[in-house]
Amino acid sequence: MTNASQTRQTSSSKGLFNPSKKFDCTNIVSLQRPLIVQLECKDNLEFMRSQKEGSMKLIVTSPPYNIGKEYERRTPNDVYIKQQVATISEAVRLLHPNGSICWQIGNHIDDGEIFPLDILLYPHFKAHGLRLRNRIVWTFGHGLHCQRRFSGRYETILWFTRSDDYTYNLDPVRIPSKYPRKKHFKGPKRGQLSSNPLGKNPSDVWEIPNVKANHIEKTIHPCQFPVGLVERLVLSLTNEGDNVLDPYMGVGSSVIAALKNGRNAYGCDIVKDYVKVALGRVSQLEAGELRTRPMNKPVYNPNPNPKEVGCN
Repeated sequence: MTNASQTRQTSSSKGLFNPSKKFDCTNIVSLQRPLIVQLECKDNLEFMRSQKEGSMKLIVTSPPYNIGKEYERRTPNDVYIKQQVATISEAVRLLHPNGSICWQIGNHIDDGEIFPLDILLYPHFKAHGLRLRNRIVWTFGHGLHCQRRFSGRYETILWFTRSDDYTYNLDPVRIPSKYPRKKHFKGPKRGQLSSNPLGKNPSDVWEIPNVKANHIEKTIHPCQFPVGLVERLVLSLTNEGDNVLDPYMGVGSSVIAALKNGRNAYGCDIVKDYVKVALGRVSQLEAGELRTRPMNKPVYNPNPNPKEVGCN
């Protein structure tokens, strides 16, 4: 390993997956097969230009929001958009014919006014002929409390495909049905179950806790991806053995989501400390020691009984 970068195949002899073990509570798993991991401390355009055209089945990322976080330099919005356009263009070059791009984004804020970045960036994806399949709303319960506007508790994921022929696997990401024993009440299927026994489509609104101080996945990154959020995209939009790229990798949550589900992982970041943390998390995963929040674990509700809070 040099300059906080690493390219290797994960070991097939260490930390093999044992299906007899149960990890439901802590969601500790280890790698099931040798996989390619390429993580580098490098500018994303330089890293992406070194990759083969059409090689990435899923490009999933959360770029900086141009709000002055420790990992970014705040610039005028037109400069920021120009930088994003360059990254988007390179992502399109790398996109597999049956692949997907998922751009998770929030709001730029300037002098109390918000600028929704997904709306600002959408035309630049469309300029490449990509097709928007979903504008997924990711909602979470914690964040800053605003004084002069409603507190922001959601961000969005723009999911684009290159064509109508794209990979989409719903079954691995189904969630429990609200009425799993509901049956048809008339017609030729009367008495038969009307819901899918594997569960229901998770819809385009996802309630997944963001990574705050007490989150099991918390590292040094101030705006860290929850692994479960990316897992849902990895499982539904790729197959085992496919390549997954995150050009704004941070501490490697997308990398972990890819590897723990049998996909090859590629990522880069310009912050050396973040890349070191990402490499450490990969090593923990290989050893079967990395703890992550289970993808479909229900959000904690401190008042599950309405009677306890005076509701009828």
